[in-house]
Amino acid sequence: MSDIETAEWLSEGRRVLQEASNALAQLSGRLDPHQWTTAVKLILSTQGRVVVTGMGKSGAVGKKMASTLASTGTHALFLHPAEAVHGDLGMLAPGDTVIALSYSGETDELRAILPGIRRLKIPIIAITGNLRSTLAEVSDAVLDVAIGKEACPMNLAPTTSTTAMIAMGDALAIAVMGARRFNEEDYAKLHPAGSLGRRLTLRVADVMRTGENIAIVKRSQTMLETLFAMTEAHYGAAIVVNEDGLLCGLITDGDIRRHLMDDPDLSSRLAGDVMNGTPGVVHPEILAIEGLKRLDDFHPMEGSKAGEAPVVDADGKPVGMLTLKELVRAGLGVE
Repeated sequence: MSDIETAEWLSEGRRVLQEASNALAQLSGRLDPHQWTTAVKLILSTQGRVVVTGMGKSGAVGKKMASTLASTGTHALFLHPAEAVHGDLGMLAPGDTVIALSYSGETDELRAILPGIRRLKIPIIAITGNLRSTLAEVSDAVLDVAIGKEACPMNLAPTTSTTAMIAMGDALAIAVMGARRFNEEDYAKLHPAGSLGRRLTLRVADVMRTGENIAIVKRSQTMLETLFAMTEAHYGAAIVVNEDGLLCGLITDGDIRRHLMDDPDLSSRLAGDVMNGTPGVVHPEILAIEGLKRLDDFHPMEGSKAGEAPVVDADGKPVGMLTLKELVRAGLGVE
């Protein structure tokens, strides 16, 4: 490839982006306050679902719009107009609201289902570039996405027009989200697998080691017994409890190494003599991300974290072990 070709490609990319930017700026300036407010109110007052529909490229935008609405607190789904005319119109019910996308406002498949939507007395929000179209005339709110021309050199392929539709859909979804006072915790509940979802929903009880995966020994047991318990649990730490089963200490493999330097015959000593009697503890109902922060506080060395902490209930009885490894495995990472 020549430098001339490279320059031409770069110029074309910049042209398309600039035209999209210009179109969106004009869109913002033309936003009709009455139509916009009506559209937002219609969605907020919807008792059923917001059903988004569109054909072709508008349909692809519609699927994205329905997804964005659903993930920001609005019950929404996408209905393909070609499927709707063959029975799927039955998915609609009184109490729903329809958002119909068609740049021309005259898409055949969409026009075919408009009478059925109207018979159900379902309000329609149109997103179109033609304010005199059939779609615009039958709609309760009309959002104008008209653009001067497509970025396509032949002015044929939907490019700038679909960008305008996506932007309008995003603006509508975010405006509704704000009106609902939809916050981070609400968002996390709908995105449990995402980073934010994990941080705001996962609790220590969800990620801690339990049962056979933790070693619990009495302070009167020997270190040899403690080592066996740690080996069976496949983890390098043991929780030490008193005769009532309440936490009284923690022994880690690091503690064992340090004591071995002073006492090679460590195996015969009691767990109560070797344990750290004031370990940091966490409770099962706190957020796992808070547990991660506390591991940092528990470590005596600045800039590093403790590898584990006993998890105790309100009575001080061990119910699990929070470990750095399990927190990382849960996707919380190391801060």
